Amino acid sequence: MDADIVNRELSIARKAIGWWQRQGWIEGDPTIGIERRPAPPDRTKSLAENQIAALWRLDVALREKTQWKMLYESAARADEVLCLNVEDLYPQDKRGRITAKGGATEWIHWQSGTAQLLPRLIARRTRGPLFLTDRKAPAGTPTLDVCPETGRSRLSYRRAEEIFEENTRLLANPLASPDDIEDLDGWTLHRLRHSALTHDAEGGTSTPMLPARSRLASVRSLERYARPGVDAVARHVAERAPAAHRRR
Repeated sequence: MDADIVNRELSIARKAIGWWQRQGWIEGDPTIGIERRPAPPDRTKSLAENQIAALWRLDVALREKTQWKMLYESAARADEVLCLNVEDLYPQDKRGRITAKGGATEWIHWQSGTAQLLPRLIARRTRGPLFLTDRKAPAGTPTLDVCPETGRSRLSYRRAEEIFEENTRLLANPLASPDDIEDLDGWTLHRLRHSALTHDAEGGTSTPMLPARSRLASVRSLERYARPGVDAVARHVAERAPAAHRRR
């Protein structure tokens, strides 16, 4: 696994262990001695516009189409979107109320792509998790994670990530053969947020609006998204080429 995945899993484990310790269930910390892996910056995290377009053309279920569109159009974190309930949505305003990182209640906003898909996904449901699994919830599933109208459970982050990764393997490896798909790695859901914010910056979104869209308090944290992506660099090179030829 790459450094980002290892560090994320380690962070999740340590939060759980801390809670177990506070409950008095365990005393020690089995992660002591395990160091976070250094993660060199990846300058290719932002997907190109043609890659995003190819993603929308994939033949996938309505649930995935809606979820991916919402993630890209809202620039929200995957866990925030997966925790949405039907009653948190305000379709007429193209927005939803989420519990953000740190526990704050905030708004996310989407565009027409998500707005067109949401009514079909929700159908006639009026409450419960927005994104559901295909099967009935197993016994013992927390009530908040079960749809009271269908009996199905909330789609987990892990499963949503698996589905996205599996479906994007050939997009992420355009020169690979479909026969090798089992050995390929696809994209992560976070790249949709990264791409949305990068494309916003490239499109001239104002400085005050970028922090509002990203909901990042630190300007320094925003810098990783505000870097020009591959499309912007390619356009810049293409626009400069004729002028360079004329000077010659």
